Amino acid sequence: MSTIASVSFINKIKGHLELLDPVTWISVFPCLAAGVMASGAMKATVHDYLMLLALFIIYGPLGTGFSQSVNDYYDLNLDKVNEPTRPIPSGRISKKEAAWNWGIVLVTAVTMATWLGMHIGGQRGIIFSASLFSGLVIGFIYSAPPLKLKKNIFLSGPAVGLSYGFITYLSANALFSDIHPEVIWLGGMNFFMAVALIIMNDFKSKEGDAKGGMKSLAVMIGTKKTFLVAFAIIDSVFAVFAFLAWNWGFHALMYFILISLAVNILIQVPIYRDPQTGASFMQYAVDDGFGNAIGKSEVHAHNAFLRFQIVNNSLFLINQFIAAGMIGLKYM
Repeated sequence: MSTIASVSFINKIKGHLELLDPVTWISVFPCLAAGVMASGAMKATVHDYLMLLALFIIYGPLGTGFSQSVNDYYDLNLDKVNEPTRPIPSGRISKKEAAWNWGIVLVTAVTMATWLGMHIGGQRGIIFSASLFSGLVIGFIYSAPPLKLKKNIFLSGPAVGLSYGFITYLSANALFSDIHPEVIWLGGMNFFMAVALIIMNDFKSKEGDAKGGMKSLAVMIGTKKTFLVAFAIIDSVFAVFAFLAWNWGFHALMYFILISLAVNILIQVPIYRDPQTGASFMQYAVDDGFGNAIGKSEVHAHNAFLRFQIVNNSLFLINQFIAAGMIGLKYM
């Protein structure tokens, strides 16, 4: 009996951890790291390393974990169709237990952010705490009625872009220095990149969204047009990035960004023409390489998005980190 109870307890812990969806935590880490780099003010001290660790915990396991847990709580009916193996629809975690999950995480995040904001002090402390609190509010109303922002892509896309791509930059910069204008630009570009990616990520739940009345772009205008809209946003981000790099005096970086844009377009064209088999040479990377990090899918359009994401995200991250490092050096 004790062995059975022990196994049951372990399964509960695994279920609670799965509600927080650890795979998604990494999505905010690049923006946080780049924001810190661009501040140019972090020092190699125990204090600053602990501040950095707190930043990653607040936005990763706590902030992102909170939004994922709330999403599962309020999306039980949809998940019964789209993802029946998730903790709540599979019966491993009850709705009451799920509420305790995101409630405890919320209180912990607010407590840590308040303390860290007071520790930073002044305007920077206010920006840091306000950014995190805004992200938590967005994370809740994204999934919770009556607003449930995710029901309409014109609200859900900007919500994700703001919470994952913009306020993360502000918080990371404010942690160590005053906000630099270049950081606002980097945050803005990440906002639009996140909007484009969430548009395509909705391919995986197109069937369930249509049945549940969710107005994703894929449901409203179809697969090919959705790819076209997303690709146009992404290419515009790279074009603006190249212009800004030139304007900031990072001329070599500008050329690398333009090369990255050209590579992206070469991947986009076959995917737009045929979402089922386009850019299939990248499929091995999804199946055997990055699949555990970015996920796998049986939905053809979403699988095509995953193939594109490997190339696009890698190129954007490389350019982003180079730019952040150069900005940081400028302000040191």
